[in-house]
Amino acid sequence: MDTSSLNKRVEAIKDGYRSEATFFTEYKKHFPSKSVCTELLYDIRSLLFPGYFDKESPAGMSTDALIAQRLLHIERVLSRQVYKALLFQNAEQCPPVVQAQAEQIAQDFLDRLPAVQELLLKDIHAAFDGDPAARSLEEILVCYPGFFAIFTHRVAHELQLLEVPLIPRLLSEHAHSVTGIDIGPGAQIGEYFFIDHGTGVVIGETTVIGSHAKIYQGVTLGATSTRKGQQLAGVKRHPTLGDYVTVYSNASILGGDTFIGDGAVIGGSVFVCESVPANARVGMQEQKLNITVR
Repeated sequence: MDTSSLNKRVEAIKDGYRSEATFFTEYKKHFPSKSVCTELLYDIRSLLFPGYFDKESPAGMSTDALIAQRLLHIERVLSRQVYKALLFQNAEQCPPVVQAQAEQIAQDFLDRLPAVQELLLKDIHAAFDGDPAARSLEEILVCYPGFFAIFTHRVAHELQLLEVPLIPRLLSEHAHSVTGIDIGPGAQIGEYFFIDHGTGVVIGETTVIGSHAKIYQGVTLGATSTRKGQQLAGVKRHPTLGDYVTVYSNASILGGDTFIGDGAVIGGSVFVCESVPANARVGMQEQKLNITVR
């Protein structure tokens, strides 16, 4: 490539930088790092479940010094990324004030980690109790994509509750990319939650799920329509599932006013846009098999 051609291409790329079609905001200097946030997610996992994902301690064990080291690392990295996210949201804020806010958010998040760990342990037990193929609790922790998606959601949801911009979505979309399970970080999910198999599951941002719920692959908990786009921001548009609800594969439950009562069972491949009473069973009309022997 000759120098003249190179310079023309450099200028063409720079023109794109100056275009609103390339960057959708004038605040270009502050943006959290997706890779750093993803690494932080794995650091949190190693803190909560030591030894299973690192070589620094035996499985299930950690020294006080290592716990303290990890806590300090998470606090430092998280506060920096939250600082960038807050300034991305509003670059006109006073940086020292934002820094203090980010540090407080990191502290508050660390205070919530024991409760997150308790929820995750219940999720592991729910998976073990609900899947006869599981040989051990450790197998679920290390191998099950459904549990990784739930773990990520528990972390992202706490950050969402702390009103951290952007980072919760970065984390949830990372889990989506590696598991095929899409859980909006705003979804409220009760304890003992189990996603079996998992691929293709969609749980919308305003979904509410009670305790001891179980869903299978291909399930969609979605909105009836998103044609109004941003006009629906903040509106409950995804369903509510009560306690002990089971939803089998490829079922779709849609709508913010749709409530699935406690103990209900939603059969595979059904399409539900209205509320279902407690302990009901919802299924498709019986279909006959047509078997032809050649």
